[in-house]
Amino acid sequence: MATKQDGKTSKGGDVAAEPGLTKEKETFDKGEISDGDMDATRLYLSEIGFSPLLTAQEEVHFSRWAQRGDENCRKRMIESNLRLVVKIARRYLNRGLALLDLIEEGNLGLIKSVEKFDPERGFRFSTYATWWIRQTIERAIMNQTRTIRLPIHVVKEINVYLRAGRHLSQTLDHEPSAEEIAEMLDKPVEEIQRMISLNERVTSVDLPMGRDTDRSVIDGIPDDRSQTPDASLQDEDIRNNIEHWLGLLNEKQREVLSRRFGLNGYDIFTLEEVGDELGVTRERVRQIQLEALKRLREIMSREGFSIDALLDRS
Repeated sequence: MATKQDGKTSKGGDVAAEPGLTKEKETFDKGEISDGDMDATRLYLSEIGFSPLLTAQEEVHFSRWAQRGDENCRKRMIESNLRLVVKIARRYLNRGLALLDLIEEGNLGLIKSVEKFDPERGFRFSTYATWWIRQTIERAIMNQTRTIRLPIHVVKEINVYLRAGRHLSQTLDHEPSAEEIAEMLDKPVEEIQRMISLNERVTSVDLPMGRDTDRSVIDGIPDDRSQTPDASLQDEDIRNNIEHWLGLLNEKQREVLSRRFGLNGYDIFTLEEVGDELGVTRERVRQIQLEALKRLREIMSREGFSIDALLDRS
């Protein structure tokens, strides 16, 4: 991922003298980064060339052309924000992944955010990219350092919360708050705050069980990522019943949910976009969505399904 920009490497090659390395040096001095990792980090920072951040106008210009398939503009958007990834990755040290691994995962989120960013919404790219970077890093940590104490249904609830946050990040000019996510999912704020807290407390289980074995705790835990036959059958039932359940809603509710959550072949639409299509205000779309979610929850509950299972697929 690290690519050197022509003519933009630090003068004289003295990476340690660059202001951009100060935080990494402070972290190293505290003992949070090993000597080898510090050398690798220094090399990486040298390779990315300390590309200057783009201005708001440049972001709009380059992202528009990137959307049209201009590879150079896409590359410029990515390279100009590699420092942002490093800054965010540092916050996740001592969570089971080395700094460069965290950076690599964060870079994947950065690339995704460049593909998804809509410059016409009027907010800065870094605000939007931060969400994607954080989520890809956190997902990697969860995969690497899964917690023993979280039952599978709680993990699924966390995934619903994360997915809702990503939806909102595409429509807001800031990272979504617990209140905003709770409103979208029609759930109590306290429940969302609990999910956030659980998501942040990931415990490493990769250490050996004892001195006489290389077997780690995680080796004895079933892989939650592989579906059980029951879960696979439920997914099939959900696919077969989506149209039926939506058909029990009124037309407005059906149209709003299909567009807001990407159901029935629709892409995911913002509140404003749905309002424009249906000829109603953004606030009215939000009200219809809440009413529809409440109604759909009742319908699915009667048939033994959770609405979270449906939204988790979107």
